[in-house]
Amino acid sequence: MTTPSEPGPADSGRGQPDPGLAAIMSERRQLINVAYRLLGSLAEAEDAVQETYARWYALTPDQRDAIASPGAWLTTVASRICLDQLGSARARRERYVGQWIPEPLPEPAEWISSRPGAPADPADRITLDESVSMAFLVVLESMTPAERVAFILHDVFGYPFTEIARIVGRTPAACRQLASSGRRRSRAAHVPVAPTDRQAAIIRDFKDAWQSSDIGALVALLDPDATITSDGGGLATAAPHPIEGASLVARYLADLAAHAPALTILERTVNGQPGLIAQQHGSTVTVFAFDITGDHVTHIWAVRNPEKLRPWTAG
Repeated sequence: MTTPSEPGPADSGRGQPDPGLAAIMSERRQLINVAYRLLGSLAEAEDAVQETYARWYALTPDQRDAIASPGAWLTTVASRICLDQLGSARARRERYVGQWIPEPLPEPAEWISSRPGAPADPADRITLDESVSMAFLVVLESMTPAERVAFILHDVFGYPFTEIARIVGRTPAACRQLASSGRRRSRAAHVPVAPTDRQAAIIRDFKDAWQSSDIGALVALLDPDATITSDGGGLATAAPHPIEGASLVARYLADLAAHAPALTILERTVNGQPGLIAQQHGSTVTVFAFDITGDHVTHIWAVRNPEKLRPWTAG
């Protein structure tokens, strides 16, 4: 299969690169950004974008020349691929071992390729903002595939409903309703979050209390109804169900530290928000994302599935 990094159809036939190649490849970051928000998985987003470029290069030169806006064409195709994947993802996640959590993203400066042996590609880096916070991505999981596509493309990326209609196969009015429904779901789940510097201070206090096994301090930092959800995907040990209640969450974390004395806890940015990672022998084994309201942690997402930690771990 021809890929965007291979010459193949991208050459003019005289050994010279297609002069439009740079413009086409400049869309890659936008496509990755759209696909990640639609799918919640960097690996799946990369596959969707790869398939998008494969379809572009499967066109004849005349067909490509007839496309007035290659960027719009690429976005439309990528979104349709994501829509199809979202439809099958629900069935796959029903078979998933334990809890499924979206794939966490590191700070761009620490980005490592999610593909083993491949160098980090700046064009694959996701723009980190509120639309990739773990709390936001989890809310997206509650939407239907069509709602998610309409909501993300319109509310996050500003695409008009006439274009979205061609992607989801509905009328613009129906797409407006889909986006509105997704917006209501988002608003219902959204609560005001603390400023980033306050979040960072709470996470730092949380880390200190955890490392010192201070159960009382942990409980004080947790909302009484705090929940921790772990994702091991059957490939790493993880709690099969969410653990609820400040005391139970604190004791669960203390037990983790007690059974893994070589664990190193580090402060890191996770999906654009202050978070923590746990390392053993220099390798990242868990990424923790937090939802903080006021001065308390309300939800912790612990991603342990090694397939979702590739952007965090060299090699």
